[in-house]
Amino acid sequence: MQPIEVEALVDTGALHLGVPEHVAIQLELTELEKREVTVADGSKKLCSYVGPVKIQFGDRSCFTGALVLGDTVLLGAIPMEDMDLVVHPTLRKVISNPASPNIPSSSAKANHQHIVHLFQ
Repeated sequence: MQPIEVEALVDTGALHLGVPEHVAIQLELTELEKREVTVADGSKKLCSYVGPVKIQFGDRSCFTGALVLGDTVLLGAIPMEDMDLVVHPTLRKVISNPASPNIPSSSAKANHQHIVHLFQ
């Protein structure tokens, strides 16, 4: 599978990566499940959740799932956090976190314990 380069709308109010159906088809992404999604106008839609998707932004990357919706690629908060990217409001650009310019930084600590099930 060849990677594709796309322009993405950055939305800090969105959680996930959103991809149009034609992008999901090009990348041959497999539907993992359906998810109910609240969109900008407040309405709810049932969307395919597909993956995995590798996202690359400059020298940073992450693996994530994607919601199939809309007609443009939408980069939400979860992949941005995973790649340690921030929005520079004055420049209206996404940039690597200035606090960790050379390598993505993350937090791996928890204050609460929950049971989760992991699958391969």
